[in-house]
Amino acid sequence: MSGHRRLALAVSPTAPAQAAARTLADAADWVPVDQADVVIALGGDGHMLQTLHRMLERRPPVPVFGMNLGTVGFLMNEWRTEGLEARLDRAKAFKVTPLAMTATGVDGRVHALPAINEVSLLRETRQTAKLEVTVNDRVVMPELACDGILVATPAGSTAYNLSAQGPILPLGSNMVALTPISPFRPRRWRGAILPDKARISFTVLDPAKRPVSAVADQREVRDVARVDVCMDRARELTLLFDPEHALDDRISMEQFIG
Repeated sequence: MSGHRRLALAVSPTAPAQAAARTLADAADWVPVDQADVVIALGGDGHMLQTLHRMLERRPPVPVFGMNLGTVGFLMNEWRTEGLEARLDRAKAFKVTPLAMTATGVDGRVHALPAINEVSLLRETRQTAKLEVTVNDRVVMPELACDGILVATPAGSTAYNLSAQGPILPLGSNMVALTPISPFRPRRWRGAILPDKARISFTVLDPAKRPVSAVADQREVRDVARVDVCMDRARELTLLFDPEHALDDRISMEQFIG
């Protein structure tokens, strides 16, 4: 990458991230995020997701290099003050394609939201959710009784999906994970791995008695009747990583962590 790039800081409101931003104040001639060629995100994974969603609103999105000042920091690089320009020169770029969620409420309103990690459907009350699952216009499961279900991208497969016992998907696998959350019937179904070109739909059965919400990463739509999910290839994002902390290697190695 060129040494003449315009850099911007996207800083989490947490105290460690704010202190780090002050430390970096003289490290570059910072510009506003909407004028930058590269965005440096300071915070944790949640803040990185928020920053990437901001990038989805740009045309075109610009690369994001995160430095971890949170807890897990799976999507982040190590926090260091020295050699930022050199790190950006050496950084390895990874393309991440978000999901597009279209949620239709029981009131008929339609909500279109992107998701970088996953789209999840969750029961709203003590009543088990009952869902019809459709793939490419074919009903593959007439009734799934569960606490919920999610569709995860490879980048998101190590997050909520993994906690729900879903599979880890390597970057570049061109797959998505369809993972149930506490399935009751059929009891033995543990999910599916589908080509990322698949169109997945969920119809909520008996939404009045068994209300369901739909969540695209951190944004929720309550009382949905139907949710459609597909890859949004027109909104590709770029994450930058130090070569020794590359995202594809991190995702692969998660398979060997107990």
